[in-house]
Amino acid sequence: MRLRHIEIIHAIMASGSISGAARRLNVSQPNISRVLAHAEQQLGFALFDRRPSGLQPTSRAQRMMPEIDQLYLQLQRIDQLAQRLRAPEQLRIGAAHAIGQSLMAQVLLDYRRQAEPLPADVELVTGHHDTLCQDLLADRLDLALTFGQSLAPRLTAEVLYQADMVALVPPSVTVAAPVSLAWLCEHHLLMMQPQDPLGRVLHQTLRAQGLRSCGTLQIKTYSVIADMVLAGGGVGIVDTFTARRYAQQLQVVKIQGALPFEVQLLMTASHAADPAVLLMRSIIRRRLEQWVDAQAA
Repeated sequence: MRLRHIEIIHAIMASGSISGAARRLNVSQPNISRVLAHAEQQLGFALFDRRPSGLQPTSRAQRMMPEIDQLYLQLQRIDQLAQRLRAPEQLRIGAAHAIGQSLMAQVLLDYRRQAEPLPADVELVTGHHDTLCQDLLADRLDLALTFGQSLAPRLTAEVLYQADMVALVPPSVTVAAPVSLAWLCEHHLLMMQPQDPLGRVLHQTLRAQGLRSCGTLQIKTYSVIADMVLAGGGVGIVDTFTARRYAQQLQVVKIQGALPFEVQLLMTASHAADPAVLLMRSIIRRRLEQWVDAQAA
């Protein structure tokens, strides 16, 4: 089979029709039909059954599909790498939402002042941990700053910051610090989602203590938890970056016991020695150290 065969078969699988594959690849329908017929002729068996509802993959095609998917993904990565090599003047950074809102503005200003003659064009995106890891592996990002204690395969991680999560409580509620998880659960604890890096720690700790919140909401974005507390929706548990942004509007209260989290700098080995990445890494480390000093003051 040729790479063009792989591309056509994958497009038909994804769209379910010749016309759909043609639209995905921006070619004519006769071109798709011709390449498909050539692939089936070379293989010696049919890949699709022609039905009124569309093209249905045969059992043989279904057995081939995992390998076709893997090869197609690799082709996409090669194409993305080629685009990256054509325009190496851009540095692409990902950050967890809370870190992006609290830290990255000053980091980007520092980089712009120090970057010459390194790439001055910087793209910053914020996202959740899993999305940032996927973008790194697909070479859509050069490095990412995220919460997490687990590591995706083929990524390197450097722990830059460690702390315990804290509680957010409305200013109208009287509470003595540190507050217990049991007290938070009784006051409608707004839960992080269990697949979230910080949420995983929280859910495991609650299960270990036999606790369950009387609230029913599960929220993925930490700033939304803080906004819900502001709106009177209950109490929350967040990272210290989010807590600092809301410290003038809500009570930030320590929690009994440890709910640890880490900030990790993630990248692939292929980008670890890039001068622009090394400069950005040093700026992020320095700004985090200053942030920690300001917290302790």
